[in-house]
Amino acid sequence: MASLMGEGRRPGEYASDIPHAMTANLAVSDREDCDRWGAGPPKWAVPFSCIVASRMVTEAAVLQALRAVHDPESQQDIVTLGLVRDIAITEGGVTFTLAFSTQAPAAKAALHGQATKAVRQLPGVSHVQATMGRAGAAPAAQTHGHQHGAGPAAAPQRPADLIPEVRHTIAVSSGKGGVGKSTVAVNLAVALKGSQGAVGIIDADVYGPDVPMMLGSKGRPGMFDNKIIPVESHGLKMMSIGLLVNEREPLVWRGPMIHSFIQQMLRDVMWGALDYLVFDMPPGTGDAQLSLSQVIPLSGVVMVTTPQDVALLDVRKAVAMFQRLNVPIIGVVENMSVFACPHCGERTAIFGEAGGQRIADEYGVPLLARIPLDPETRVGGDSGMPITLRRPASPQAAAFRDLAAAVSRRLDELAPLKSLPTIG
Repeated sequence: MASLMGEGRRPGEYASDIPHAMTANLAVSDREDCDRWGAGPPKWAVPFSCIVASRMVTEAAVLQALRAVHDPESQQDIVTLGLVRDIAITEGGVTFTLAFSTQAPAAKAALHGQATKAVRQLPGVSHVQATMGRAGAAPAAQTHGHQHGAGPAAAPQRPADLIPEVRHTIAVSSGKGGVGKSTVAVNLAVALKGSQGAVGIIDADVYGPDVPMMLGSKGRPGMFDNKIIPVESHGLKMMSIGLLVNEREPLVWRGPMIHSFIQQMLRDVMWGALDYLVFDMPPGTGDAQLSLSQVIPLSGVVMVTTPQDVALLDVRKAVAMFQRLNVPIIGVVENMSVFACPHCGERTAIFGEAGGQRIADEYGVPLLARIPLDPETRVGGDSGMPITLRRPASPQAAAFRDLAAAVSRRLDELAPLKSLPTIG
């Protein structure tokens, strides 16, 4: 009989198919029951309920995993330091808060990633959400964090509350890399500042953080009262991961890490009162773009494209994504629209013609500006002096000022429709 039952069984159906280490999270009584079954009938006959139980996660197991994560400054583990708070366990999921205090931004990001990875490796854990909080609440080891049948947890901080003194939040995005999105974002911010507004810019393109170079910023942000002081350049307040890491050091981050970084850039930075906060978004429509769109309370998004069909193919996907997220489309910028020869004045449409207008008409949004292609724009970005400042009388600078005016007008039109991004 035993041999018959042993034949034809499916892999993973009995306890012998489950690594012994997976029983480490079992409560004592559950382990005894499973051990009792294992001591009688053959190991493959252990009930499926014991296998399911072996995948359950306990708070003790989560804390034990987090003790392997050490703060680089104190060399103590994050549980002993009291940084771990509000552990909550659901079926297959674990959430907790890391209540940082004086850690540097780069250290916070590293600890967040290590903690998330340590918990995700526990048997039975399918997803982990670690949020960055502040010191002040009781540590997790002193609270009842399971929340199995417990009352509702405190409501998380809404994105709009993270930057209450910021009037308008503008994302500058593109479906495709290489269309000059960062150049547009930087010069738009400078032009908005020139209209007597208080302006900040967040370099959310963590894989290619070029904004510090384009604004000529090399210093590191300061700290005051556990808040990050943004770097100021050309009258703009600016934050970028490029200020915190070596310029040749790549960032190999998954979506949750980017999500946490953006939250920190909003919550932990002293932005103060701003008329406009511009976000230089990563290109594309991947996991990073989705996470960023959900955490940022956007007033709207400026879509950047070049005129050729290859760029238009990708920008359509990006527009569709933002529409699905209920983010208002401010309009389209056609970058590198035409090249005017500096010697003879002949105008050449190197990348095609009217592509930006076609996209704008297709989606019923304004064509905000057509930015000409000119070497001086590239020189301004490389030298840390944007063309809007370097050559204020140039046609390119005039185009960026027209763009800023069009964006401001469009925001006034969209103001009654403003809402937080949600997946529809």
